Amino acid sequence: MSVSTLAADQSVRAPLPVLGRDVTVPLVTGGEVTYAALDYAASAPALQRVWDDVAAYAPYYGSVHRGAGYLSQLSTDLFENARRTVAEFLGCREGDQVVFTRSTTDSLNLLARAVPADCRVFVFETEHHASLLPWPDAQVTYLNAPRTPEQAVSTLERALADRDPHGPALVCVTGASNVTGELWPVRELAAAAHAYGARIVLDAAQLAPHHPVSVTDLDVDWVAFSGHKLYAPFGSGVLAGRADWLREAEPYLAGGGASRRVTRRTDGGVDVEWHDSAARHEAGSPNVIGAYSIASACRALTEAGFDTLVAREQHLIRTVRDGLAGVPEVKILSLFGDDAPRVGVISFVVEGWNSSHFAAALSAEYGIGVRDGLFCAHPLVRTLLGGDPQTQGECGAPEAAPGEKSLNAIRVSFGAGTPDEHVERFVTAVRELVRDGAKWQYRTEDGRCVPAV
Repeated sequence: MSVSTLAADQSVRAPLPVLGRDVTVPLVTGGEVTYAALDYAASAPALQRVWDDVAAYAPYYGSVHRGAGYLSQLSTDLFENARRTVAEFLGCREGDQVVFTRSTTDSLNLLARAVPADCRVFVFETEHHASLLPWPDAQVTYLNAPRTPEQAVSTLERALADRDPHGPALVCVTGASNVTGELWPVRELAAAAHAYGARIVLDAAQLAPHHPVSVTDLDVDWVAFSGHKLYAPFGSGVLAGRADWLREAEPYLAGGGASRRVTRRTDGGVDVEWHDSAARHEAGSPNVIGAYSIASACRALTEAGFDTLVAREQHLIRTVRDGLAGVPEVKILSLFGDDAPRVGVISFVVEGWNSSHFAAALSAEYGIGVRDGLFCAHPLVRTLLGGDPQTQGECGAPEAAPGEKSLNAIRVSFGAGTPDEHVERFVTAVRELVRDGAKWQYRTEDGRCVPAV
């Protein structure tokens, strides 16, 4: 069955049920409207299925790995089964570890503390700050933004060829841009990294909710993602992949659960033997509900079928892009061009509008939630807008007042829970705002554009 045929099928066009789908919000112009949540790239709403699974488990909550009681044992089994579910979802290899963290940012910071001291890290300037920033003890090479997938591979190959070939190296790359939604050539970048003796970690925060991610098929060494982008509640994430650097590193957090044995020394100090399993980096009482919710989301997406989910999302992408293409004042941001494959993340600017002002009007007058700012990817957005990528800027807090130009953009993002009506309303709202202007007056307050009262 073709993508176009799938998109036309009503079973494909029906979104997966998510929390908040019936929430209504007030409009400054009067009345209420069902809220259109189009900020999935920041946080996707939790699937109803995930919430129901968590609610069913909640009465049986117990501390894992800590007790002999029935609820503790049940929770321990549930926690470790969640680990196996995630490993299967990610196509992990035998011997790979799945570590539960708080988020993608937490996962990459954990890995950054596990890299060898003389490791060289290669990161494109196009990355989210979670990939750009967490490498305090490594030598970091920042690579310029490529303009084609092929240029990304050749840029990495040249950088790796110029390094000292005897030391360890790590490449950190996104699977899908959180700014443009464009898919990166992960498999080709992994092949280039391995050809030069480097390892590679995939930031799958924007990829995993939209496309299947297999550590084995992509041949990456690690993958990191967040639960709150995968239709699970806040506060959980995953780092999965090779065990050796993780086993050899000092624990990311020191404490109970990470330690296998602690003994006093005659000099008054303590000796610690750390676990060499994933528990080594999961000190303290783990977020059992977070891990379970991620596993539930993994099962739900697998059962729904990524072929079906991708086909429906491509239908939504075409609706938005075709709609925006009919508004000459709108410029969509892109690295690889209009024909590049992408997920449901689209950033743009509107001629004559401050991005914060436009986003505020979408919310206040149409009940549409989008994101504006630099999306915690400052160098990339500055580059795409023709500014200096070294220019400082605040994440989502433009200094320009309504009507003034600002080096910020607007981002609309959607996924498996997005109804057609939401993206159709968004396209209509963009056209009306550009044609007629805002119906309300706005002012700047604490760096944000808000309706004047």
